[in-house]
Amino acid sequence: MLGQCPNLLLKYTLIIPALRFAALPVICSQTNGMALTNNDILKKLRVALELRDDDIVNILQLADFKISKSELGAFFRNESHPKYMELQDQILRNFLNGLIIYKRGPLETQNLPKKKDPK
Repeated sequence: MLGQCPNLLLKYTLIIPALRFAALPVICSQTNGMALTNNDILKKLRVALELRDDDIVNILQLADFKISKSELGAFFRNESHPKYMELQDQILRNFLNGLIIYKRGPLETQNLPKKKDPK
């Protein structure tokens, strides 16, 4: 099944256990014979994880990406709407990175031994 899903999200489903079983079959399905767009992926993740606009804005802030609720709303509009905006790869990537932090917490720094200064 994993070989059938070429989306960027595949990499993250292996990292986020909550998505592995809940969202992957939905995200890997195709709409009308065409591959899913980034907007479709974000919409499906929003529904699968029961996220609100505030949650998505906070998740993006965890990845150091600032976005307003009105900008976010443009991604969820119908493609025929005049205010529709296509979701760029960068925003989806930052959302997925922020989602990892949201679900797992920040990456802990390892306590490595300090290197001695060669004098």
